[in-house]
Amino acid sequence: MIDELIHTFDATLQFMELSVADLSDAQMVQQPAGVPNHATWQLGHMVTSCQGMAAELGVEPWLPDDWEERFGYGSSPSSDRARYPTKQEMLAALSDAASRLGQAIRAADESVLRRPLPDETLPTMGHVLFQVVVAHTAYHAGQLAVWRRAIGERSVAVFV
Repeated sequence: MIDELIHTFDATLQFMELSVADLSDAQMVQQPAGVPNHATWQLGHMVTSCQGMAAELGVEPWLPDDWEERFGYGSSPSSDRARYPTKQEMLAALSDAASRLGQAIRAADESVLRRPLPDETLPTMGHVLFQVVVAHTAYHAGQLAVWRRAIGERSVAVFV
C-alpha cells in the first residue's frame, strides 16, 4: 500500500506543478476575491506539510524557520511578491520535500505506521500519513485549480 500512497502523492503534486507551469512569478501571488490562497502559498504550504509529516517519521527539519510563519497552518497569504521565493524556487522546494517525505515513508517500519495516537478519527500514525499525503494534498490541489480559474486562466488538466 505504500507504493500506491506515494504514487498518488506524486500524481497530485504533478497536477499542482502543471497548474503553475505557465504562470509568471507575479501571477503566482494574485489574490482574487473569495480565493485568497494563491499558488505560491499553496506550494509553500505543501512543502511545510511534507516537513511536518517527515518529522513525525524521524526526519530532521530542513526548512528555514520563517517558512512555518509564511506557509504553515493558520498563516495568511500576502500578495507582496517580495515576501516569497520565486516560482522556480518553490517548485524546487516542493520536489525536495516530496522526495524527503517519500524516502521517509518507504523507510518507515510497520510499527511506526501502527503507532497509536490519541485521536478517534485518525487513531494511528498510518491514518495520519494517509490523511496528510492523500487527502490534504488533494484538497490543496483542488484549491489551486479553483484559484487558477479565478485569476482568469484555463484549467490545465483533469485531476482525477
